[in-house]
Order: sequence, then C-alpha cells, then structure tokens
Amino acid sequence: MKADSIGQLIMTGVPGKELDAETARLFRRVQPGAYILFGRNLESATQLRKLIDDLRELSDIEPIITIDQEGGRVSRLRRIGKEPPNAQQLREKNDIDLIRRHGDITGRLLRLFGFNLDLCPVLDISFNDDAENSLHGRCYGKDVEQVVRNAGAFNEAMRGQGIGSCGKHFPGYSAATSDAHFQLPRIGRTREELDLNELAVFRRLVRDVDSMMICHAWYPCFEREPTPASVSHRIVTELLRNEFGFDGLIMTDDLDMGAILTAYRLDDTIRLCLEAGNDIMMLCHRVPEIETVHRILATLPSDQIERAQQHVGDFKKNLSPPQKFSESAFQEINREIADLRTAVVGEEEAGRVVTERQISPVERF
Repeated sequence: MKADSIGQLIMTGVPGKELDAETARLFRRVQPGAYILFGRNLESATQLRKLIDDLRELSDIEPIITIDQEGGRVSRLRRIGKEPPNAQQLREKNDIDLIRRHGDITGRLLRLFGFNLDLCPVLDISFNDDAENSLHGRCYGKDVEQVVRNAGAFNEAMRGQGIGSCGKHFPGYSAATSDAHFQLPRIGRTREELDLNELAVFRRLVRDVDSMMICHAWYPCFEREPTPASVSHRIVTELLRNEFGFDGLIMTDDLDMGAILTAYRLDDTIRLCLEAGNDIMMLCHRVPEIETVHRILATLPSDQIERAQQHVGDFKKNLSPPQKFSESAFQEINREIADLRTAVVGEEEAGRVVTERQISPVERF
C-alpha cells in the first residue's frame, strides 16, 4: 500500500443511485478505502452493479464495498429483491441447515453485485426481544451457545462464497436500553457479567470473522466517564486487539449516529477513534465531510496511520472479485431467497408487506 494512502482509512456512504460528477471528483481525490451502500443507492439490479463497477473504477487500490445484508428489516437489497428471514426467525425455526442456506445465498447474492464484505453477523445476545435498543429481530440467540452456533453457521457459509464478514457490535449492545442512533447507551454490566455473556460470544468467534465493528455504547466497567466503546483504547486495543488476540480489520460503527454527534466534534472523533485502535472510520451520511476527515487524518501520528493502513492492506489481500453479472442470475437467487423465507416463516408471513410505519432508524437510509 502506498505511504500516502490516508484515504484507505475512510469508509464512506454514497449519495445517490449513480455517481454525479462532483461526487466522482471527491472520491478520486480522497480515494476512500471502503464504500458502504444503503437503500438510497438501490433502484434495480443492473443499476446497482453499474454503481459498484463505477466505484471500483474510481479507486487506485481495490476498495472494500460493503452493505448491511443481515436478513429481515436490515436487508438493504430487499429494495430490489425479496426479503430474507431475519436472525430471530431463523433462531426460532431452530434448523441449522436453513441458517447455512441463508449464509450461502447471501454470499452468492453479494458476489454477484460486486460486494466483498457484509456487515454481519450480529453477535449480540438477545436478553429481551422487545428491548428498544436497535437489535429487534437481529439476534441469533438468547444465550452464548445459541449465538455461537447460529451466527457461526451463517458466517461460515457466507465466507465460503468469498464474502468477508464483520462481527458486530463489539463489545455488545445486548444490555442496552436505548438506541445509539439517538443517544449514548449506558451499559452497567460488570466485567464478570460481560465475560460470561456478551464477551464470551466474541471470544469464541474472534478467529472466524474477518473484521469487527465497534459499537457506540458506554461501559462504566471499562471507562469511568461516559465514553463510547468506539473511542476507548481500553476496549478497542487492550481488550479486542491484545487480550482477545484479534488480528483482523477493526472499524467503527457509523460516526453519524447520535451517540457520537451529540458529544464530539469531527476532528476529536477521528483523532480519538484512530488513537483507540480503529483501522477504518465510517461516515455513512455526511459524505462531503470525508475530505475533512482526510485532512484530519493527515495531521495524526504516523505510527497510528501506518498501523491502520497495514490492517486495511492485509484485509484487502483476501478480497474476492465480483462474479459475472446477469439479470437472470439475480432472479434465480431472488427465487431462492423467497423459498428460504417461506421455509422459515411460512407462506402467510412471507407475503407480509413492511409498512413505513414499522421501519426504524437502523434500516431507514
């Protein structure tokens, strides 16, 4: 990786369904290392593949191109295709073969469009399926063993199709009673409680995921003052990197979430995130600010920059190229998704339409 490739430490959203001239110039200048796509970027299968091809064409170094394709409401690609079952539905069906099938289909779907990383599996435990903490329907288990078994099966099958995985949300939103999209959740668990539950999952799967996403929640057992995990050196470096021995890519959760925006200026956010040990800083919605982020990164200690660049470079050595795209191939996978959903939730539920009223911030963009 080139010594001046500071943009490799940035993951950015994309404004629309095609690249306008101004955005293309911005991306050429900054050379982001990663792009994340949302529902706002999707119109059709052919359009999506062209957008991803255009992003790759702008990049001097092969980019990470990612999306949240979990299942259920957090399935960005349901805007142009069928909605897969969510983790809770799969968990309640209690058929490990269906979970593996979901991972396999997800991997093939993403490769077809040109993605090389999926921001899943969710490794949080569901202590309360109805909690207002953004995790509704997204958890593979209600205890450690159930999450490890189910998320592990999905993860293995998806990676088997050449798509990188991301364990989230370290060290766990499981006990949160508020949503980090709006404010900083306080998770008052003791270290012993975390070790027996949330952290036990991550410890078991730390060798099996390609990247980790750090959440925006405050854990008083690690930080005495209100501090998001994403800017905590104690959590990112001392716990995940050193104690757990994770040697993959570490990224922040979206830095445009309320838990960060309400407490930090952008320059402080980037400095603290890099200092904590993150390799990639994620800005999903304030796309023009990536030029400012690039300038901020250029002022930060070279050893921290080089550490992050090394991890990004190591991750990119294993990127899989896109599959050849065809509309017919997409439609075949789309039929497989519909069949899977019916097998998991039944015909009546499979035909249910999600109304705008039911859409939460985690899936809105």
